Amino acid sequence: MTATGLRVAIAEDSAILRDGLVQLLVDRGFTITGAVGDPAALRSSVAQHAPDVAVIDIRMPPTFTDEGLRLALELRDRHHGLGILLFSQYVETRYAADLLADDAAGIGYLLKDRVADVSDFVDALERVAVGGTALDPEVVMQLMGATRRSDSLTVLTAREREVLSLMAEGRSNAAIASALVISEGAVEKHVANIFAKLDLPVSQNDHRRVLAVLRFLES
Repeated sequence: MTATGLRVAIAEDSAILRDGLVQLLVDRGFTITGAVGDPAALRSSVAQHAPDVAVIDIRMPPTFTDEGLRLALELRDRHHGLGILLFSQYVETRYAADLLADDAAGIGYLLKDRVADVSDFVDALERVAVGGTALDPEVVMQLMGATRRSDSLTVLTAREREVLSLMAEGRSNAAIASALVISEGAVEKHVANIFAKLDLPVSQNDHRRVLAVLRFLES
């Protein structure tokens, strides 16, 4: 599905950022089904207009803590196939592991101040909308710390940690090879080593690889 066929709902309490996201996406061919400033309004909008993906800020009214994450869990449960892209200044681990653990397909979590290029955001949104995964490496690292299993990662080499982080972003072996400027064969060896060291099943399916890594982090 191309961008012109994707329907997007936006929940962002900052009117300036919300309007900016709307304009940015409309200019690139997306259809905006709703642009709202609080969880209740997004809940209603999604139920009424059935978007392909929802872009959700984490800290929204009334408490500005983790409303967005809790809403994301609710929407995933109620609307099968709805992509969720969390777009926030903060990493909230309390519900993030729950959101990612059962099925990482169609989930994204990007940090606003780390998105260096609009095309990166658009690419992540399109990937999530069609069932892919897009996780900021910082989110992955903080989830590792939150689950208190980072000591288990000491068995990995520095390069294997880099590969693991890129795997959790949802990148293919070819994309990892390009990012690290190594051969695809080298990536395949690193991936095999990671799964062996972490006692995780090897799979050629990209989403299952991400899910396996996230289940390890969450367990």
